[in-house]
Amino acid sequence: MSTGNLVEVEDVTFGYDQRAVLRQISLGVPKGKVVAIMGLSGCGKTTLLRLIGGSVRPQRGKVRVAGQVVNKLSSDALYLLRRKMGMLFQFGALFTDMSSFENVAFQMREHTSLPESLIRDLAMMKLHAVGLRGAAHLMPSELSGGMARRVALARSIALDPMLMLYDEPFAGLDPISLGVIGQLIRRLNDALGATSIVVTHDVVEALQIVDYVYFMSEGVVIARGTPEEIRASGETFVHQFVYGEVDGPVAFHYPARDLREDMIAAAA
Repeated sequence: MSTGNLVEVEDVTFGYDQRAVLRQISLGVPKGKVVAIMGLSGCGKTTLLRLIGGSVRPQRGKVRVAGQVVNKLSSDALYLLRRKMGMLFQFGALFTDMSSFENVAFQMREHTSLPESLIRDLAMMKLHAVGLRGAAHLMPSELSGGMARRVALARSIALDPMLMLYDEPFAGLDPISLGVIGQLIRRLNDALGATSIVVTHDVVEALQIVDYVYFMSEGVVIARGTPEEIRASGETFVHQFVYGEVDGPVAFHYPARDLREDMIAAAA
């Protein structure tokens, strides 16, 4: 793989017990780019994020971040690497007993020895970057879903990470909030000089902001390319997914015996 990649997944296999989740998967994420990982639920997208973050280790293959093999690092070395990563969890996962400001300041207090005055200024700058400096005093229960996601985004960029991981960042958002989060992902990535991996089902929004897409199905990459290449893909599953078609490889009906046979059998 190219040395221009910040993240490299090489021939990785992973499963839970006897259930295979990823099967000899390989992909690369170039420095400075926003890359989407797409596919149906259960295809291994979030598991891939967990492997990159070192939460789980592959049964075979290597995961590299900034040249370091994540699955070979000691606990101390892994924690140091994670300080250079930001994670936006699905639905935000804010600390419910902390204000918006305290949520953003938390990482700075935990991982730096900066004076409180500087932490305050930096936390307010992060909130300003997501348009919520005026909501610094609000508690998570006082925020809308979109606002909470934006505060969580401000928290995830608190330490200016080199790598951002997004797990379904658009889930449950109204159209306006969804568009705001999408544009923030793109703008913050470029402003920070970071690299971003976005796991999402939202085809329309993702294809507007990403540089490259990997399409997964049943633990393998079945298609890859730029947004334009994905939209024009001849792969039937990708076409069905992108355009939301009812008929295709993913059937509308769950496998069952013929309806007529069932009705005749029931009447007998």
